[in-house]
Amino acid sequence: MNPIILPVFPKGFYIGPVFIHYYALAYITGLLIGWRLVRYMVSRPPVAATGEQVDDFLTWAVLGVILGGRTGYVLFYQPVYFFTHPLAIPRVWDGGMSFHGGFLGVTVAILAFCWKHRLNPLRFADRISVAVPIGLFLGRCANFINGELWGRPAPAGFPLAMVYPGDPYQLPRYPSELIEASLEGIVLLCVMLLCARSTAIRSRPGMLSGIFVLGYGVARITGECFREPDPFLGFLPFGTTMGQLLSIPMVIAGFALILYARRRRVS
Repeated sequence: MNPIILPVFPKGFYIGPVFIHYYALAYITGLLIGWRLVRYMVSRPPVAATGEQVDDFLTWAVLGVILGGRTGYVLFYQPVYFFTHPLAIPRVWDGGMSFHGGFLGVTVAILAFCWKHRLNPLRFADRISVAVPIGLFLGRCANFINGELWGRPAPAGFPLAMVYPGDPYQLPRYPSELIEASLEGIVLLCVMLLCARSTAIRSRPGMLSGIFVLGYGVARITGECFREPDPFLGFLPFGTTMGQLLSIPMVIAGFALILYARRRRVS
């Protein structure tokens, strides 16, 4: 079976003199759709916050995603380069965001916001976690359109093997962005929505957050098996990738949160 030859997709479009990147559009769309879903989720019993508080948190979430995502990329992926080229650190439009960094950034934002407004941080995080896979799905779709984060070479006969236009070797590869979009986005969103329907699960602070953190860790570790590692890092010890190593603590933390929530009294 012949591989799919991908065309060169534009990375965005102009609105007047302003160039809008699809990756930025994915972030904005994910935040807006997620905001509406979280607004609905916090109102379901037990109530976690008001709709107005969710509106206020949107700005905190944007800052957490951007600052955390960029800081994580700088520290986890290319610290030597950025420490020797510090003026490149704020150039987010050149690419380079880390989900794990963004996750930590939003976690800090949730803790600070809930402390300020005297909310239960675990219960508030539970409602937010339901919406996160939407942004993950859109982000991976943007990666695919941009022709970045290629998959590893696919075996002969793999039906969805794709040849990326920027690949100097022109090898048939796994569509790793679409695989990750399916696992981190569609599958994880379905799991979160299904679990969020249960009043018993919603009533245990930390349960939904634990399910998300565990689910993302497993999905990312699995998806990385089909993704070519970053060329400036390559494979790490035992054939792992940086994405997999950063996801192992998430699996552990997810299990811990679920156990913590199970042992707490239902509230």
